[in-house]
Amino acid sequence: MLSLTMINTAKPLSLSTPFLPSLLNPHKLLPPLPRSKHPNSVVALIIPPKSSAAQQQQLYQPFRPPPSPLPPQYRNLDTNGRLEILSNRLGLWFEYAPLISALFQEGFTPPTLEEITGISGVEQNRLVVAAQVRESLVQSEIDPDILSFFDTGGAELLYEIRLLSASQRASAAKYLVLNKFDARMTLELARAIKDKPRRKGEKGWESFDGDLPGDCLAFMYFRQAQEHRTASSPELSRSALERALQAVESENGRERVLEELEGKKDGEDKDKVGAAADRVVVPVVRMQIGEVAESSVVAVLPVCRAEEREVKVEEAPWECAGVGDFGVVEAEKGWSRWVVLPGWEPVAGLKRGGVAVAFKNARVLPWRAKKWNRGEAILVVADRGRKGVVTDDNFYLVVGGGNGSVGEGLKVERGLELKEIGVKESLGTVVLVVRPPREEYDDQLSDED
Repeated sequence: MLSLTMINTAKPLSLSTPFLPSLLNPHKLLPPLPRSKHPNSVVALIIPPKSSAAQQQQLYQPFRPPPSPLPPQYRNLDTNGRLEILSNRLGLWFEYAPLISALFQEGFTPPTLEEITGISGVEQNRLVVAAQVRESLVQSEIDPDILSFFDTGGAELLYEIRLLSASQRASAAKYLVLNKFDARMTLELARAIKDKPRRKGEKGWESFDGDLPGDCLAFMYFRQAQEHRTASSPELSRSALERALQAVESENGRERVLEELEGKKDGEDKDKVGAAADRVVVPVVRMQIGEVAESSVVAVLPVCRAEEREVKVEEAPWECAGVGDFGVVEAEKGWSRWVVLPGWEPVAGLKRGGVAVAFKNARVLPWRAKKWNRGEAILVVADRGRKGVVTDDNFYLVVGGGNGSVGEGLKVERGLELKEIGVKESLGTVVLVVRPPREEYDDQLSDED
């Protein structure tokens, strides 16, 4: 009876009590573990509480495929249907442009699509990129009337502003529509907008608003006017200023252009200290990657090293020209180093005697340059046909110690300083200073484009 009573009074099996059969050793039962104030049932241990499930739901999001880039009317078409749309240009250009990207994902290549649809690879790229630019304008909530301007034939215009930011695209699109720009003018506008922030510190920079497309374009024309004036082309200089006056939007920029047109001197600037020493009357340009390939006119010049001094400058060929039906370039004598430059106004006017001198850094220039530009190599283009030291503000190539080091054999000096020491003849008049291209200044497509 006693053992039966012990079996009947034993605690039921639970997760908090060790499972020890009492019949094996009824006198050595372990004491029960302390119970929690909030015991959990077996079901509660398997299924997490509602609060835990809510936290996990916030951390985990189920995969949702991205929305289709295709317009609704094209999403249900098969491959043949999409090819037919492209072949016949059915619809607006920005509607069927996403079909090109969709076909690329299916394994088509640009040459294959060109063969099937008749759309060249260049036009395929233009359509795809222009459609992305247009979509960014839609996201910027641009005026519908401005946006509708690009519905027919707008791909070529939108493609040219692809390198601008979203806000710059919106303002540029409005400006080019109001002024009825073509593709060439649109390209100039885009380059002017990109170039304006990099020109900080140059003459007249602060007078033009970088947030206004017209001011950026006007500043570009304003700079061109200074270059033409340096190259003794007053008519081209005035023409550039007149274009700047037509393009400018801000009142400060308009006043600055008018001052230049009226011939007011730089002495009216607030900071007059060192103005004569810092005034640069020779064009300083930075080449862009691919700029030579895009130029319709180029100049081929012999190159000398600065440490080779005046001997090589005098020995370099004085003339080279294209002859024959193919324009084969022939020089009057053999030379080992040549450079091809775009047909900028200063170099295009060199008939004979042009030479490019390579300096290891820009410290040889007799004006203050930005720190990050001093250490880079430069090319100084000089006209050996004009050796006389005539003008105080002009720059001349002369023999000297360069930047003070023994290694440099040539240097650039201002005419006024040469006159003060009695120098009347130089190796040539400096007409242009060329800086090398940089990747960050490159007008190439971004990775997204």
